[in-house]
Amino acid sequence: MQFIAQNLAPIMFVGLIVFLLFGFPVAFSLGACGLFFGLVGIELGVLPESLLQALPLRIFGIMQNDTLLAIPFFTLMGLILERSGMAEDLLDTIGQLFGPVRGGLALAVIFVGALLAATTGVVAASVISMGLISLPIMLRYGYDRRLATGVIAASGTLAQIIPPSLVLIVLADQLGRSVGDMYKGAFIPGFLLTGIYASYVIGIAIFKKQWAPALPLEARSIREDNGGSGLPSLLALTVISAGLAIFLGEHWADVVAWWTDGRVTTAPTDETIVVSLCAGVMLAFIVAVVNKVLRIGLLSKMAERVTFVLIPPLLLIFLVLGTIFLGIATPTEGGAMGALGAGIMAMARGRLSFSLLKQALNTTTKLASFVVFILIGSTFFSLVFQGVDGPRWVEHLLTSLPGGQLGFLIVVNILVFFLAFFLDFFELSFIVVPLIGPVAEKLGIDLVWFGVLLAVNMQTSFMHPPFGFALFYLRSVAPTKEYTDKITRKPIAPVTTMQIYWGAVPFVLIQVLMVGLIIAFPGIVSHDKAEKIDLDKVKIEMPTDVPGFDPFAPPPDAGASAPAATADPLAPPPLTTSEEQDKAMEELFGGKK
Repeated sequence: MQFIAQNLAPIMFVGLIVFLLFGFPVAFSLGACGLFFGLVGIELGVLPESLLQALPLRIFGIMQNDTLLAIPFFTLMGLILERSGMAEDLLDTIGQLFGPVRGGLALAVIFVGALLAATTGVVAASVISMGLISLPIMLRYGYDRRLATGVIAASGTLAQIIPPSLVLIVLADQLGRSVGDMYKGAFIPGFLLTGIYASYVIGIAIFKKQWAPALPLEARSIREDNGGSGLPSLLALTVISAGLAIFLGEHWADVVAWWTDGRVTTAPTDETIVVSLCAGVMLAFIVAVVNKVLRIGLLSKMAERVTFVLIPPLLLIFLVLGTIFLGIATPTEGGAMGALGAGIMAMARGRLSFSLLKQALNTTTKLASFVVFILIGSTFFSLVFQGVDGPRWVEHLLTSLPGGQLGFLIVVNILVFFLAFFLDFFELSFIVVPLIGPVAEKLGIDLVWFGVLLAVNMQTSFMHPPFGFALFYLRSVAPTKEYTDKITRKPIAPVTTMQIYWGAVPFVLIQVLMVGLIIAFPGIVSHDKAEKIDLDKVKIEMPTDVPGFDPFAPPPDAGASAPAATADPLAPPPLTTSEEQDKAMEELFGGKK
């Protein structure tokens, strides 16, 4: 009994693992483990009975957490967009745009995956949409099955790291940091990871041409009346819009200084990127609208189609992320505006119906309830774990690692990587992050940077064979039997589970590479850091030019009588002469000469 009482924290952690291995739901495993060991601790005299009285207060604290409201808002926004056919339009248009290039369909999937990630934030919606729409086309035109399935699964998981990501909201809550700062920090790493994905596909298209063929001429449906592709006008519009965006990006700091009358002379990188991109996008949209209304004929069919399909989601991204980055709205308010904007977009497309809204609200309620129940269970567990000095045990365990900060980061990322084989990102966020977050802060690691690093690492939880959820989502929509293609009338072989697993491996390695890049180059994660104040350099100076101030005056006598009633209470005290000050100096310091 004495051994159990002295080692209740590690025993409790092992007990949680046993609960999970038995297959119990995570929320109930956390709650049951916390309550069981709480009662054991009370019986052994390790914990006071009053500790469990804090549970109701903690549960009400969860319910009053406004930050968590962003989860249902962003989920509802993503589900409305996914069910309104935005993903289908994007994949069809971008596929036609990139189709003439080898590997173009795979590049289109990556590009659309990044756009869906920035508008939906839901991995399941992205993977299932792209699996249903793009996988049959890629199989039809001879793409390698491992490349096709790997690209779809990996592009869907970009919703993990590109804002407005749900995991970033949860990590911000668990680490005690701002969701806006977490979004700003993940902005550049998310799109850098997208670029690495695209670079891998380009490399495959160069060295393995048969794996990623170009779209045949008969499959390119968006063409001009004279048979042209219409790409020159699209290229010209892109160059003009990009020129405006680059010009504004280079001079945005000057605009901010002019707008604030010189009070602010610099602009954050994420704010500059969002504002400049928005300006370029708005210019392209205005040109396309003027061309369509006045029928000038400046733009080709391809240019108009790409503009009108891309602009609405890009404007929605600015509405949500732009207002957050500019400080106009909180993440919760941004999520509410995003959900409203998604409804307006679906209504404008004529696809908003009561059935669609009912399905989206139903799924949103299920996901939000799932998150809250896990959070309540983790609160039970963490309360008892803290009561038995569990955080101190974890701190001693991790701070004693060799290598300081670097050693800690390597061990923690390896631990999270292997736990991701069995746990998803919600479970990792609620179980592991509360244990390692305080240790990281004590080691002097910026918790926003640490949260983005963990988010990239947890992204692998969706891609790990054999338990990756993105692989399960793709398996559910990939063909399991041979079928005849409707267009080519050729038999298409099924996609096997092993092909999906092997297709995921290169992208898991890319995600691990991204973790290494963030550790090697911390500046990739940028956010507004609070200026640290060195208390050793703080000087407190007392003013000497105040009328009536005398640093050498003796303290007032508490027993002295009150001043006469005839004295003016507002009059300043009489000033001492310079001779009296010299005499006081001599009395104070004369004995030390």
